[in-house]
Amino acid sequence: MAKKTYNEQLNDPAKNTRLFDLTKEMPKYVEKWGNTGIVASPLEYNEIMKQVPFGLVITTDIMKEYLARKFNVDCVCPLTCGLFVNLCANAAVERNDKEFPYWRTVKSKGELCEKFPNGINGHRKLLEKEGHKIIQKGKKYFVQDYETKIYQVLARPSISC
Repeated sequence: MAKKTYNEQLNDPAKNTRLFDLTKEMPKYVEKWGNTGIVASPLEYNEIMKQVPFGLVITTDIMKEYLARKFNVDCVCPLTCGLFVNLCANAAVERNDKEFPYWRTVKSKGELCEKFPNGINGHRKLLEKEGHKIIQKGKKYFVQDYETKIYQVLARPSISC
């Protein structure tokens, strides 16, 4: 079977948002993450990422906090968050969607995403085009003063789990 395209993966019903009970499925994480959680679908991340306006950024942590509130759970799976944010970015490039601002999404503490299309340099160039200053700390790159440029997701769409 041929590998699915990024957009096929993005829209794959098998990746729908899934609620889980940490007390049953992952009890060793209850103290750290709480009792309930979700694996949010890539389309949930896609919806958030497309909202971020010019000049602002959103962190994966803020997206996870928003989704936890939206679905009324204690946590959002951090592993699939990173995977699905990268999937959204690559799907946008695959469909040549220049209006989808995936580059405005950064990791926690404003860190650039090395797995975005064209890697760190590609991410850096797109952010700099919007006026962000990028700084290097060790081997990692960050949006300087990202905290002052955070987009806060305010809307609370209906739950579609």
